Amino acid sequence: MSQQNTERPGKKSPAAVSTDITNTFQQPDTGKDFVAVNNINLEIASGEMVTLLGPSGCGKTTTLRMISGFEYPTSGNIMIGDRDVAKIPPNKRGISMVFQSYALFPHMNIWENIAYGLKVAHLPAKEVEERTNNVIELMQLKGMEYRFPNQLSGGQQQRVALARAVVIEPSVLLFDEPLSNLDAKLRESMRDELRALQKRLGITSLYVTHDQSEAMAISDRVVIMKDGNILQHGSPQEIYEQPANRFVANFIGKANFTEGVFKGMKGEAALVDIKGTVLEIPCPGKMEGVTEGGSCCLSVRPESIELSDKSGQFMGKVVRVTYYGAKVEYEIVYDDQPYIVEIYNPQISQRFNEGEYVWMTFVDKCVRVLL
Repeated sequence: MSQQNTERPGKKSPAAVSTDITNTFQQPDTGKDFVAVNNINLEIASGEMVTLLGPSGCGKTTTLRMISGFEYPTSGNIMIGDRDVAKIPPNKRGISMVFQSYALFPHMNIWENIAYGLKVAHLPAKEVEERTNNVIELMQLKGMEYRFPNQLSGGQQQRVALARAVVIEPSVLLFDEPLSNLDAKLRESMRDELRALQKRLGITSLYVTHDQSEAMAISDRVVIMKDGNILQHGSPQEIYEQPANRFVANFIGKANFTEGVFKGMKGEAALVDIKGTVLEIPCPGKMEGVTEGGSCCLSVRPESIELSDKSGQFMGKVVRVTYYGAKVEYEIVYDDQPYIVEIYNPQISQRFNEGEYVWMTFVDKCVRVLL
């Protein structure tokens, strides 16, 4: 964490954030303009935790850097509270940022690292001491104050970086893939700690990651980005259960896609013909652009397919079985198309072996219709 607000921190209330920004740059090889971020309209309510999620090069980090002040938008506004900060330097925006690399000062001990921003703001020594000690207690760093960063584990260093960001009481807290340097188990633990802390402090937060499970676990809302555009935003549940298109469905978790023909509606349910079998889909989803008689796509999550050796909708051949402990993952080929099926708690479920033929049944309430 290297960015600090050098305005006198004072006690700030969490600020709402809104943007309407575009960022373009000239490509050195072609000389043509490249749109890195295309008219991003983003609204973050006071105290809300929003995550920007997408593949590398989608524009999420550029968006974060514009909000932080490390880059300026080509056009548009960035409102933090009632201030347009689009052209204001980073240290005047009332924000803090936690980086992937932690960016702790190696020559300072932990107490000095955390207190640094308060000292730069020229706060009275008594206030610096009180606020630093309070945050050390909050972040469970008591007893480590006089160690140096190289004497701490990765998780402890991450806590110090977060403490240094929080101690200045920012109105907005930004995270740039802060857990990506940690091992899987520690990352999961720190993710839960980070979310609990954010909720307890109520700081308006914007988080950037490419890890889908991380985004789902920590966010009030997730914003899916691709090629500099926002494709969908909503709660983790809405994004997972009601994807707007194939990209979102495939990017959040796993999805099987099956081509079909939309035959019309039956009340609230959609009728879709899959190779001569008409399925009645009671909760078809957004169905944006799907027309009667036209082609469509069914999105089926791996956990939303039931297997049986007796009956079902489609018969396929098991070509791969992978045991994960809590679940078994099957790859089943039907009509030359592979389907991924996940069966949880395999100790009490029927097991199938490679080479066997099994019936697949889509759990109709979990199937979504896409264009």
